[in-house]
Amino acid sequence: MVKIEKIIENKKQFLDLLLLADEQENMIDKYLPGGDLFALYDDDLKSVCVVLPINSETCELKNIATYEKHQGRGYGRALIKFICDFYKNDFKTMLVGTGETPAILSFYEGCGFEKSHKIKNFFTDNYDHPIFDGDIQLVDMIYLKKNL
Repeated sequence: MVKIEKIIENKKQFLDLLLLADEQENMIDKYLPGGDLFALYDDDLKSVCVVLPINSETCELKNIATYEKHQGRGYGRALIKFICDFYKNDFKTMLVGTGETPAILSFYEGCGFEKSHKIKNFFTDNYDHPIFDGDIQLVDMIYLKKNL
């Protein structure tokens, strides 16, 4: 049975999973302390995400990751549905930023997000090494938004 919990303490215990979506620990350290971390369990841990308030109307999904062997089973989608419901009374909009990878973009669009804007050279300016998703080097951050 799927169960989603908000994690209050010891968020770094989920670092191995968070690093699947954001592979540089000091970047995770910028948003993890002030963000809400949610963990999805189906018997054992399958997925996590971190949501950070941006202002009084907007929050941002900063990280969402599912263990590779459990991807494609709807856990990420279930987590996004849960957090959208969780935050709909507190915020008007949820943002998510990602690399320019067709599979990831279509995943978010399938969850109701629409392309919003781009931050040029985000990955090359903010990470100490080139970031790849498969054979695609990530350069620009593509932001998508969803009305809650």
